Amino acid sequence: MDLYQNEDIRSRIRTIPDFPKPGILFRDITTLLLDGEGLRLTIDRMAAQVDGTIDLVAGVEARGFLFGAALAMQLGTGVLLIRKDGKLPGATVAEDYALEYGTDRIAIHADAVAPGARVLLVDDLIATGGTARAAVRLLRKVGAEVVQAAFVVDLPDLGGADALRSDGVTVSALVAFEGH
Repeated sequence: MDLYQNEDIRSRIRTIPDFPKPGILFRDITTLLLDGEGLRLTIDRMAAQVDGTIDLVAGVEARGFLFGAALAMQLGTGVLLIRKDGKLPGATVAEDYALEYGTDRIAIHADAVAPGARVLLVDDLIATGGTARAAVRLLRKVGAEVVQAAFVVDLPDLGGADALRSDGVTVSALVAFEGH
């Protein structure tokens, strides 16, 4: 789907300059979430971009939970929560990833994914791809096949979608915003 055919979705995402620091243009999807029609269109179009059979939708904390749960309902699958480490009870499997200044860690329940499960990774936005790439490594570590990653927004200048593609993941997004 052409990223610019979704102007109706793009127009529902506001840009906040200089947040969280000067020079950053923050793409705020809360305005999209507040709009019932916009949210329905977003989920419908994300579902339409899914290619093939999906066994499970994996949503990345926290906004990925919203889109992931809605997509899972529409696709008739369960939803897997990829959380910050330390937020899940019981046995977990975790993966570290680099941040601008330091590292972070995400986790899933150790028994959450059956080996060979076809997983759709979902989040609201792809920027540098650090979290999404860590999620792919984590899912592969437990034997899942990450068949696609779906995002509402792509920030192509930051290279995350291309990095995921280089990891062998098909990437889709509804809209793109140039710049940071």
